[in-house]
Amino acid sequence: MVTNITSFGRSGLSDWLMQRVSAVILAIYTVFIVAFLLFNPDLDYYAWSGLFNQTWMRIFSLLAFVALAAHAWIGLWTVTTDYLKSTRLRVGVQAVIILGIFVYLVWGIQILWGA
Repeated sequence: MVTNITSFGRSGLSDWLMQRVSAVILAIYTVFIVAFLLFNPDLDYYAWSGLFNQTWMRIFSLLAFVALAAHAWIGLWTVTTDYLKSTRLRVGVQAVIILGIFVYLVWGIQILWGA
């Protein structure tokens, strides 16, 4: 039996719910971005920059970044616990995944809220 020491949530149900909620957030964000691109065919840097300079868009994007990090972690945790039977290998791979997700999350926040 696999313990959930490295799981994002405390139980399978909370992981399942977090996966679904993060998927909905990512779907809404994707639909918004695609709609924005479709309704602004002559989009230039200033319009795009203006969108992301608004606080509500930065918060929405931050929410999407966090949702992506949670969604990726839960999905990859599930895959590694299902397919990597060696505890040492699984923990090593999960540590690399956590580091990668953390780096991308910090990088995204820096790009979004940086000067």
